Amino acid sequence: MSRPDPSPDPMAELAAPLPPVLRWLLVALAVASLALGIAGFFLPVLPTVPFILLAAWAAARSSPRLARWMDTHPHMGPHIRAWRRGGVVPRRAKWLATVTMACSAAGMLLWFGPWWPVLVATGAMAAVDLWLWRRPEMASDQRPVEP
Repeated sequence: MSRPDPSPDPMAELAAPLPPVLRWLLVALAVASLALGIAGFFLPVLPTVPFILLAAWAAARSSPRLARWMDTHPHMGPHIRAWRRGGVVPRRAKWLATVTMACSAAGMLLWFGPWWPVLVATGAMAAVDLWLWRRPEMASDQRPVEP
């Protein structure tokens, strides 16, 4: 008797065939989002994680090869898999995002002053930060790690 695989392929249920045009649009969205996510790693005002998660979503529905590459990538893969397990965002990632957004907001306020677009961007970053800290830090099926 064979045992079931403890970690089923997350893309298996999304393997329904798509019309070719929709498939290529999703592949284009995945590649463009991945490029923006990578650019966001170097540009402090461009968010990285939302673009990487959007790329993973689009790739899972259109390109098994790209989805598998992203899922097994040593840097992106663990975060993508954690997000799929219930929107999990590790505490370290929350702190990194918070500090990055605070530095970006401070830089914009110092560089441009309290001009209305800067205030809107700062408010948006504060809203994203509030939402981010409300995300779980571990999946509901995990136990806390003892220090």
